[in-house]
Amino acid sequence: MGGAINLRVYLDSAATTKVDKQVVKVMMPYFSEKYGNASSIHDFGGEAEEALKSSRKIIADSINAKPEEIIFTSGGTEGNNFVLKGLAFRMKEKGKDHIITTKIEHPSIVQPCKWLEKQGFKVTYLNVDSEGFVNFEELKKAITPKTFLVSIIHGNNEIGTIQDIASIGKICREKGIYFHIDACQSYLKTEIDVEKQKLDFVTLNAHKIHGPKGIGALFARKGIELYPLLDGGGQESKMRGGTENIPGIVGFSESVKIWDKSYIKYMEKLRDYLIKEVLAIGKVKLNGPKEKRLCNNANFSFYGIDGEALLLILNNKGIAVSTGSACSAKSLKGSPVLEAIGLDDLNSHGSLRLSLSRETTKKEIDYTIKELKKAVDKLRSISMIQ
Repeated sequence: MGGAINLRVYLDSAATTKVDKQVVKVMMPYFSEKYGNASSIHDFGGEAEEALKSSRKIIADSINAKPEEIIFTSGGTEGNNFVLKGLAFRMKEKGKDHIITTKIEHPSIVQPCKWLEKQGFKVTYLNVDSEGFVNFEELKKAITPKTFLVSIIHGNNEIGTIQDIASIGKICREKGIYFHIDACQSYLKTEIDVEKQKLDFVTLNAHKIHGPKGIGALFARKGIELYPLLDGGGQESKMRGGTENIPGIVGFSESVKIWDKSYIKYMEKLRDYLIKEVLAIGKVKLNGPKEKRLCNNANFSFYGIDGEALLLILNNKGIAVSTGSACSAKSLKGSPVLEAIGLDDLNSHGSLRLSLSRETTKKEIDYTIKELKKAVDKLRSISMIQ
């Protein structure tokens, strides 16, 4: 698989992150000692219920919500499906059948929307500008008397664009329309306040913030009725049947507890250094905004180079990156997000996403820049496009 690897560098933290050692430590007793079912009335169940209760409060407090407004899920995909499908059929009973979203959403929004269209619902997919931002006037014009939901990704998983959700929330509240954000990438990396920003639904998950995979949460504002996706034993206020994943929930809340705002500044500084050095290679375009960008995201197009070829060379040097969102990395299709911001096929297929974590070091970034420059030079030397 190539020459000797000097370092192993993980720059795909938008796909998932390493679970923090402290998170693993607090989870362990709930596998082997405090392993009760939170629905049981004996002491074992009581231990699990107490962990569930305290974890719910920690996550609620982190977005200025009430504990009873937090529904634990299996992750971001379930949370997004829950909002779209659970709300759609409730609102259809009230004569509402129109959803507004964007052309740069995660597949867990796009695909449920496409499914709902087959069930007779109408969906408007808003355009975005060249940096991925929604136009507020276009949003206002898209609203009809039958619109019941606006669903917009907060921090884009591919190009890092952070939407002005406070302004969008204000528009939605004035029009009497529910507002949902997919905050799986942005959670803890930028401010989320469900009251200040007038949010009705927020999708969260743990594995992007050094928590475990397979656990997430949905904020659903009190008083809004959703149809449950999973019926069963009445867990999660009868909104999500199934025995709660207590070890995962405890790990999720611990990853929130140990998060520090200093991580954001640290990642921003490394990200900016990475962007500066990569752009210096030449014939490289930064995709997404310079400002209002996720602290850990950098997405580039390398003119005249196949992104997958670049990824494979870097992988042989021990460097993990992505050619787009991890969910679609094995697809031959170009990225709909890059298409939506106006990239042609040549630049879209030459794209690479590098996403940092709070554990990324400058030494790792320097090594990546060195190997990236060598890989670009090598591929351009054999490319028909100069």
